[in-house]
Amino acid sequence: MTIRTRQGRIRSCARLAAVATAALGVIALPLDAAAAPTPSPSASTVARAGTSFLTAIPVSPGQPIKVDASTGDYLYWSFTAAAGQITDISLTVALPPAGKRSGPSTWTVDVFDGLRRRQACTAGAQTPVAAVTDAKIALGCTLRRVRSWAEPWSGDPLPGTYYVRLSVVDLPENDLGLPTKVDALIGATDGGTSADDGDLNAALVPAARPGTVASGAGPAASSASPSPTPDGASAASDWLPGLSSRWVWTTIGGILAAVAGVVGFSLTWRRRRT
Repeated sequence: MTIRTRQGRIRSCARLAAVATAALGVIALPLDAAAAPTPSPSASTVARAGTSFLTAIPVSPGQPIKVDASTGDYLYWSFTAAAGQITDISLTVALPPAGKRSGPSTWTVDVFDGLRRRQACTAGAQTPVAAVTDAKIALGCTLRRVRSWAEPWSGDPLPGTYYVRLSVVDLPENDLGLPTKVDALIGATDGGTSADDGDLNAALVPAARPGTVASGAGPAASSASPSPTPDGASAASDWLPGLSSRWVWTTIGGILAAVAGVVGFSLTWRRRRT
C-alpha cells in the first residue's frame, strides 16, 4: 500500500506540474504578442530611408516602413524617445532570389542616440546570418528603458532623438547591388520613470541642418557674456602674445643666430683686410 500511495502522489505531482506549465505558456503567449510592435491603423507608410545620420528619415512609433533598396546600402531612420519609454524595433529583409546569390550574408541593425553613441540591445536578433536558401531574414532590437537623467560618463539612453541603421556586414562581393525589400516597424511601450529620481534639462536632439553652414551669430552666441578681464591687465595685453615655452626658445634662437652672424661677419672682414 505504501508503494502504491507513493506512485499515486508522484503521478499527481506530475499532473499538477503539467497543468502549471500549460498555464504559464498560455499566460506568456499574450505577453510576447503584446511586446511585439504593431502598426497604427491611421499611420502612413514610409517608403524612404536616409543614407547617413544627417539624412535619416524621421518616423513615429507604429508607423510602418516599406523600402526598396539594394544589397550593401546603409539605411537610416530616426525616431524620438521619451523618458520611461522602452523601444522595440523589428525589421524583415526580403532577400534576392537564391539563384542570383553566391553565398550567405550577415545583416545587422544598430541603434544610436542623439550623441551618436551606439546603444545596446537587450533582446532581438541583432546580427543574424542568412543562408543562400533563405528567402527572408528577420532582425530585431529592444532598447533599454530610457532614463530621465544619467551621469555624464555613462552611456545610458536619455530622452531625445535615436537613429536606426540597417546594413549588411558580410556577403560575397558578387552579391552587392542585388535588389531587396525592407519592412520595418518601431514600437514603444511605457516602462515608467519612478526609479530614476532625476530630470534631464534638455533632450539629446542634435542641431543638424543638412545643406546649411553653421554660423556663430545665433541666440546662444548673442546671449553669451564676455569673459572677464584679469586684474592688472592692460589694453596692450589684447594683442601681445602669451608667453610660452615656444616663444621663449624662439627668442633665444633668434638671439643666438644674430650673435653667430655678427661673429662670422667680423672674422670674414678681418681676413679680407689682411
